[in-house]
Amino acid sequence: MQSIKHGLIMQLRRNHLALILTSLLVSLPVAAARPSVSQVSPDQAICLVPAKPGGGMDLTCKLAQTTSADHQMQINYLPGGVGAIAWTTIISQRKAEANTLVAYSGGSLLNLAEGKFGKSEASNVRWVAAIGTDYGMIAVRKDSPYKNLRELMDAIKSKPSQIAIGAGGTVGSQDWLKMAQIGKQVGIDSKTMRLVAFEGGGESFTALLADHVQAVSGDASEASLHARDGKIRVLAVLSDARLPGPLSNVPTAREQGFDVTWPIIRGVYMGPQVSETDYQKWVTHFQQAMNTPAFEEQRKIHGLFPFAMTGKELTDYINKAVSNYRLQAKEFGMVR
Repeated sequence: MQSIKHGLIMQLRRNHLALILTSLLVSLPVAAARPSVSQVSPDQAICLVPAKPGGGMDLTCKLAQTTSADHQMQINYLPGGVGAIAWTTIISQRKAEANTLVAYSGGSLLNLAEGKFGKSEASNVRWVAAIGTDYGMIAVRKDSPYKNLRELMDAIKSKPSQIAIGAGGTVGSQDWLKMAQIGKQVGIDSKTMRLVAFEGGGESFTALLADHVQAVSGDASEASLHARDGKIRVLAVLSDARLPGPLSNVPTAREQGFDVTWPIIRGVYMGPQVSETDYQKWVTHFQQAMNTPAFEEQRKIHGLFPFAMTGKELTDYINKAVSNYRLQAKEFGMVR
């Protein structure tokens, strides 16, 4: 009986202590845990990369980071579902965060058009800025037997199971759709292509260099980083004309007989319940930053090309782009 009595007394003491601690925690000001959103500045912001490090989304956040003083903008990574995890998190759990930006690309818009972000629409987020454009490209290792795009596509047509193609995303992703469109012009059934899906271009190039895949369908900005090391051979860029910079000697797909171009817009969006005041602060921030020579230089360093659009103009552009992507995806039966 004595031990039972002692146990009850100890339990009561523990409960009393828990109540005291709870009371203290509740009394703490919420502002101590997180800065007031009205005081948020670009130097306190987070740019969320919806992929693993090393790809085009990462480059987008790093370019956005250069617009803040001393590059203090924090970069966090939230891969999963080729952007779907980050998208869902922002529209459901972090919808009003005035200090959180999320990188997007044309691939994000394509996934949205195909229904890979669930029942979401472009209007579910606030589109802040487009800070540059990129272009699709096809690359192989430097020691690959394929010297041009025609040779690679002929090989895929004759032995599709023997050539693995690294892509940032699954079947239906922009990297897959680029190859499907090119392949269609030489009679390749897109269903026979051996695609290996990765969470972003960084992983695709890692797999290529390790010889786990024989080709990569990716972006020119990503390829530019690896081309400087001389370890890859870019077979084609999917642009209207040859690109300046490290890939200036690479022919376009059109030059090699494939009428395919693939521009890739890159920028940042915010949650749907961010206040109009905070949203406009970011719109103005990027408008001003993108008009400076310093930003233009940083865009070149990050392998992107001029494209600047913000606010309502960008939102209208995004809505049209999603509609166009939906039409392209329907051609290959990719719309859910």
